[in-house]
Amino acid sequence: MTAPISQGSAPITQDLVTIPRKSVPEARANLVGLTRDALRAALIGAGTPERQARMRADQLWQWIYQKGVRDFEAMTNLAKPYRAMLAENFEIRVPEIVQRQVSADGTRKYLVRIAGGHEVEVVYIPEDSRGTLCISSQVGCTLTCSFCHTGTQKLVRNLTAAEIIGQVMIARDDLGEWPAPGRAPKDETRLISNIVLMGMGEPLYNFEAVRDAMKIAMDGEGISLSRRRITLSTSGVVPEIARTAEEIGCLLAVSFHATTDEVRDRLVPINKRWNIAALLDALRAYPKLSNSERITFEYVMLKGVNDSDEDARRLVRLIRGIPAKINLIPFNEWPGAPYQRSDWARIEAFADIVYKAGYASPVRTPRGEDIMAACGQLKSATERGRKSRAQIAAESGTQTGA
Repeated sequence: MTAPISQGSAPITQDLVTIPRKSVPEARANLVGLTRDALRAALIGAGTPERQARMRADQLWQWIYQKGVRDFEAMTNLAKPYRAMLAENFEIRVPEIVQRQVSADGTRKYLVRIAGGHEVEVVYIPEDSRGTLCISSQVGCTLTCSFCHTGTQKLVRNLTAAEIIGQVMIARDDLGEWPAPGRAPKDETRLISNIVLMGMGEPLYNFEAVRDAMKIAMDGEGISLSRRRITLSTSGVVPEIARTAEEIGCLLAVSFHATTDEVRDRLVPINKRWNIAALLDALRAYPKLSNSERITFEYVMLKGVNDSDEDARRLVRLIRGIPAKINLIPFNEWPGAPYQRSDWARIEAFADIVYKAGYASPVRTPRGEDIMAACGQLKSATERGRKSRAQIAAESGTQTGA
């Protein structure tokens, strides 16, 4: 996730909430994150007659994902004995928020604890006409992109579908977005109107869990977000791109960041496996396969590295024929970062070349920098796996300053 240009650090308006660790019982199966078929099978396995299982699954689905109810006893259209059976065999468990920070610009960053005591970060960005929730798909990341703070954290594990969709559910809890009793669930004044898989991790290295979670988010009888309100960001896992179009069908964003293989090998090391040509071949087919309007190319602006006029012209040549927009992302600095943010005049010149070539080229305004919630800054407190400034610089091929 990203956030652009600010004039120094804004003062932190900290709404800091820290919640002590709670022990979570593991004996009962969690219903969160199950597909509709898996939910129905779980109910049959617990004794629900097959002829009733579809109806019961539909009822539970609406309680959990449309109304945000986690207590079986509150599910009043289910008979009391059936509620007791559910409580004995199942639970509705979501991750827990252990810390919340609120930026001066209204951005909220949640530190979220999942099974095993691991932590991930989730960011909510409010805007005038919508609100975007940036969620994580892995604890840490395996890609080691040299400009990304999250990439300096070692990969711990993939998140489950329950832990992915659970991030949406707890953000709705915190924002008070579940419908109040008697209120129509399809309230168009949504606080969370968009989801972006741009948090910690590479979503396409955790494809099945991401797919199942996003199908829950898109289900019309639950959270009910359009697939055009969900954007999956990948660094370029080429074999999974067509599968994403066919099995999820959401919008696609690509962490591009360079116009030559030499530079992209340094910035986004996955390029050594699937280079720019292979990535672009996969992207050319994506809008048609997924019925998406266009692909977003994310391009972080790094001073003296990838921000020249020639880079801008080469970018336009590379993406020719792909329905696209280019998000220019002023680099969000973090402690030990081996790069600097491009000067504003250089960013504007780059954007102007791209725009005159016929592509939308918005410069993303940095959000949440004062609480390290901006794009490339996410990194959980307990899984640091720190590298020294010198190590990071050596791997990126840059030199550190004094």
